[in-house]
Amino acid sequence: MSKTWTTTLRLPKSTFPPRPLAAYRDQYIKRCADQFYEWQRKNRPSDDTFVLHDGPPYANGNLHVGHALNKILKDMILRTKIQQGKRVDYIPGWDCHGLPIELKALANAAAARLTPLEIRKAARNLASNTVVKQMKSFRSYGVMGDWDKKWTTMDSAYEMRQLRLFQKMVKKGLIYLKFKPVYWSPSSQTALAEAELEYNDDHVSHAAWIKFPLTDGWRSLTQFKSLDAKIKGNLYAVIWTTTPWTLPANRAIALHSNLKYCVVRNGDDGLLVAEDRLDAVNQVMAKTEDAQSEPSPATIYGIFQGNELQGLEYTNRLRGKAAPAQPIVHADFVSSDSGSGLVHMAPGHGFDDYEVCNAYGIPVAAPVDNMGNFTEEAYPDAPEILQQAPSVIDGGGRNVLDLLRPHGDVLLVERHKHKYPYDWRTKKPVIIRATEQWFADVGSIKDEALQALESVRFIPDTGKNRLESFVKGRSEWCISRQRAWGVPIPALYDETGTAVVSEEVVEHIISVLQERGAHAWWSDAIDDRAWIPASLKGTFRRGTDTMDVWFDSGSSWTMMPSRADLYLEGSDQHRGWFQSSLLTRIASGTENDAIFEKGAPFKQLITHGFTLDQDGKKMSKSIGNVIEPQQVMDGTLLPPMKRKGKAAQGPPTYDALGPDALRLWAASSDYTRDVVLGVPVLQSIHTALIKYRTTMKMLLGSVHESARTAPLTVTDQIAVIQLQDIMDEVGKAFDNHEFYKAYTAINRWVNNDLSAFYLEALKDRLYCGDGGGVLESIMHGFFRMLAPVTPLLVEEAWEHRPEWMKLDASLTHPLQQLYANPLIDPSRFTVNPAELRNDMPVLLAVHGAVKPALEHARTEGRVGSSLQSTVEIHVPQTDDRKHAAVRDVLEKYEDELATMFVVSGVYVKDNHDQTEAPAEFVFREDFEVRGVKGHVEVRPPQHHKCRRCWRYVAPQEDTLCGRCADVVKS
Repeated sequence: MSKTWTTTLRLPKSTFPPRPLAAYRDQYIKRCADQFYEWQRKNRPSDDTFVLHDGPPYANGNLHVGHALNKILKDMILRTKIQQGKRVDYIPGWDCHGLPIELKALANAAAARLTPLEIRKAARNLASNTVVKQMKSFRSYGVMGDWDKKWTTMDSAYEMRQLRLFQKMVKKGLIYLKFKPVYWSPSSQTALAEAELEYNDDHVSHAAWIKFPLTDGWRSLTQFKSLDAKIKGNLYAVIWTTTPWTLPANRAIALHSNLKYCVVRNGDDGLLVAEDRLDAVNQVMAKTEDAQSEPSPATIYGIFQGNELQGLEYTNRLRGKAAPAQPIVHADFVSSDSGSGLVHMAPGHGFDDYEVCNAYGIPVAAPVDNMGNFTEEAYPDAPEILQQAPSVIDGGGRNVLDLLRPHGDVLLVERHKHKYPYDWRTKKPVIIRATEQWFADVGSIKDEALQALESVRFIPDTGKNRLESFVKGRSEWCISRQRAWGVPIPALYDETGTAVVSEEVVEHIISVLQERGAHAWWSDAIDDRAWIPASLKGTFRRGTDTMDVWFDSGSSWTMMPSRADLYLEGSDQHRGWFQSSLLTRIASGTENDAIFEKGAPFKQLITHGFTLDQDGKKMSKSIGNVIEPQQVMDGTLLPPMKRKGKAAQGPPTYDALGPDALRLWAASSDYTRDVVLGVPVLQSIHTALIKYRTTMKMLLGSVHESARTAPLTVTDQIAVIQLQDIMDEVGKAFDNHEFYKAYTAINRWVNNDLSAFYLEALKDRLYCGDGGGVLESIMHGFFRMLAPVTPLLVEEAWEHRPEWMKLDASLTHPLQQLYANPLIDPSRFTVNPAELRNDMPVLLAVHGAVKPALEHARTEGRVGSSLQSTVEIHVPQTDDRKHAAVRDVLEKYEDELATMFVVSGVYVKDNHDQTEAPAEFVFREDFEVRGVKGHVEVRPPQHHKCRRCWRYVAPQEDTLCGRCADVVKS
């Protein structure tokens, strides 16, 4: 092509860079996040506000991609709501109390022994610094919010609201102190809530079969008279336990009154077991050291109904020579599915054991200290033996068994792999241990809490069942912790150790805390009377327990005037923050408070899965597969970019696509299940993002002001319909928070409808014709679809818009546009949209046949450019109305089909046309639409090549076509 013709072309011109420039990232973030959040607060209606309440991340350590997924999902939802015309309210928060921060503060202090006050100061400093670092990282992802009003659970105002909530629960009688079993972590030396546990399926215990000697009182009972002569020795009750370390705390044996039990011969002795478990017990006896090489079937001395055995008594040798007789009682939970059908009951170390023994008035014992070591009560006859033993989680149970072996009470010990609770922070086993703890009564509000969930929308739907199951499964909540870093439980204790907690006491303590600060609870003198209400006479001391961190974060709803529109967190929060927020709000609500809106704190609850590596493994520091968001943004997870020459000698460079890459990954993920992140996923994200940028550069460089008044072609109008359809699909996906569906739809539209169809067809008009088309409408539609997902990309592209657009004051920034606003004036349509929509399947079916036929011709070397061909469309002419309808559509638009198909001519043929002269080449492709079969033929062009536009429509060689000649003249 001569230079003369080149200067007459409208080639794309844009300053938009192929890759984002890091130097401008911060200013783009400031505009599309910070300034945009402020804009919407001023310009969206205050009476239509969408509130997303932040589930506070823990202020402990660096962020990982799971944090990024969470915050970006929230941000995309908020941006969607702004597009819908709503104002949004989002104030980020942090969870700052608790054991992990305290332990890290202690670790930083090395060998120094810190006082509780020193621990609190060190923990606060650590949490404060972490909040600053994490906030900087969150903002670098393009996440908007009211960052200046951020809240933390260690803010004084927050702590006071939490204590007011506690006070309300005290007033309603929902808070009480009780000595009963709780989950206890020896490694953390504190009680734990269910939400602070994780379960290890591969835990191995040393399970033991033990026999307890019955007292001789059984011989005098009528039902056992027939056994008296048969059993010369003792009668024993056989139990099976996976926690032999709890045997010193045994206070009863449970059976089921409806089960049948048998007494079987064991030498001179008798063993009492469930009839249905006799085979299992025989197998145990066969493995004992004194078992016969060929065991014979057990001799059954008698069979009894369980209710006949209630009232029997036995002794626990571990309680010493003065051990009292202990009862055999009924318990509903006993079954014949495992063990011996008789259950060892340690009410200080088991929840079910406690409930059953409590009903019988059996006292609780838990001879284990905070570290998991035995106390002197574990073996009164020689306390030092068990006190010198390892802790109960380090094998102390084996020392207990050693005490029983000389009496022949240990039948068998075996390794037993089973599911067992672990401390989620230290990753070490926990125990069940009775201690004096503060509890919140959940049982009395359970029904109301479950009813409140009926009006909540859950995404995914399974979240409702999961949250309901956790609420149904608990009757009380242990809210006290034995640590220094937290909100103090406002309790006073008298000289006898009796706790005093009342509405008046809590009110007084809150007033002092407001004046002196929470640290003063630990720093003030023990006998400081300022903490004691004047109405209390005598000597009192302040308690040292702090509140469960789930009570801390679960109180965050008190910051809101009403219920939040949305809570969104990971699926582990069903048993954590979701549940604690629900329970505290239901517990706080009162019938007489007209202002208080009853119900769950959330109207909608969304949960996302965990992040996995490319092999499907959960990310873990111990495995070393944790991915940080920065690695996604700077591209270092992918291979370095290929370079040539001297540049190849330097350090590697990576394709850093910035926050857009991180956000697009989050958008592409089906977050309702666990989310994978690895090289294959990131490669696809990079491919899509680069395609967006390439397309954006094409649009920015090719959009002309004159196109606003240029006539619309059929192809333009098809592109508008396709844009409207995809925006409807994407808009519905956004509204349902299904960003992964929107991502898939956008990619399909960009690749198929926009790039392969419209932009390909429009190039000739853009470069060589009047520059018309609907690119401006498409660009704005594209911006709107990308605005919630990649706001930095939209902001950057808007910065590089053509100068004439910058001068147009009527244009609204894409981030500020309403998603549903019209993109084009309907009066510009030259074809009825409904009619064209009906015709489009025919046109696109033929287009779908033309493309492979052209590709075949190209593969065979007969054409290079598609313009080096013409297309014949063959539809059989019959009396069938369907055939006629298809032909009518094609003939209606025949003059525009060459442009649409990017060829130099299109002719609609039928089977009555005369046979043409043999062509140099013919490539055929069949199509079928609306039950009509036809085919297309790609043939050589019939005219000469225009030296300007390269279409084969010029009348003679080396001349311009009519269109180009007119353009050049003008």
